[in-house]
Formats: sequence, structure tokens, C-alpha cells
Amino acid sequence: MSDIFDHITEKQADFAKAQPMFFTATATEGARINLSPKGMDCFRVFSPNLCGYLDVTGSGNETSAHLRSDGRITLMFNSFTRNALIYRIYGRGRVVRKGTDEYDTLIGNFTEFPGARQIILIDVDSTQESCGYAVPEMTLKSERLALNKWAEKKGADGILDYQAKNNSLSIDGLDTGLNDGQCND
Repeated sequence: MSDIFDHITEKQADFAKAQPMFFTATATEGARINLSPKGMDCFRVFSPNLCGYLDVTGSGNETSAHLRSDGRITLMFNSFTRNALIYRIYGRGRVVRKGTDEYDTLIGNFTEFPGARQIILIDVDSTQESCGYAVPEMTLKSERLALNKWAEKKGADGILDYQAKNNSLSIDGLDTGLNDGQCND
């Protein structure tokens, strides 16, 4: 059984914040479905119907391309503790690019990681809680520091070069909007 809500409750926000990782899922016509893990304490709830996460430079930028084309996004948080729960947030996402006034306003809500490239904001349509009984219990050993070390070693100019080469188009050739200076189309 599952329960559906039209907003993020305070209890759900606390649950999401307590999870060491979550997943994002996006899709658009004619492209692969994207499913990405996120960690590094990058998720924030701004209001019952607005949340977002700080997105750092990675091997691709599929979420940005899909949001630009379609807009739909799902986030999934699940408990790996004794208290099983899966929590999903459904909504419409948009990209707030680094270097914009909106990014500068929002970044204060996050720990800014090396290689941060954009903030993904989600206007929440609905949320869902379900049991999670099939998810195993696990313990967190430690956070990985490799991505931060990689970004620090690259430096600001190296990150921009990497993004231009690897984050401007999705794996299906869709424009991510990274180089057009647009926050959202």
C-alpha cells in the first residue's frame, strides 16, 4: 500500500534529509531514461511544494537535457535502516545555472562543492510513501571524497573545459543548455 500527498510534509522533509543518498529519474521522447544516484548532502526542501538539489559536474548532464525537453522528474529516497520506507517526489524540474542571480540567491542554502554546475529545482506535483520492505538494511561506511578531489585537481578552468566537452549534450545528442546562458527554456 502507498499513500499519496500533494506536498512535502515536515516529517517527509526530515526523512529525505536523513538519507545519505537519493535517486533522480527523468525521461523524454526518443531518449534513454535517465536514473542517477545523488549523495553529498545536496538536497533541500524550500517549501511544501518546492525542493531542489545542488548538481555537481559528472560524466554527463542527462537530467538537464531531459528537463529542458520534457520537464518531468521523480526523486526517490529510501531507508536502509530497520524502519523501511520509500519516499518519492514527483514534479516539474528546471535548471538554475551557476552564474545567474537566482543561483547566487539559492546557493546559500547548500554546502557548495567543488565542481558545482547548477541547481535543479522541482515544483512538487505530488509525493508518495510506500513500504520499502524489499530494500535491504545496510549501514553507511563513509562518504566518497573522489568527486570533490577530482574537481579540486581540475580547478575552475579545467571544470569549465570538461563541462564544455562532456556536459553540453546528452548521450542521445540532446542539448543540455549548459552553454547557452539560459536558466531554463
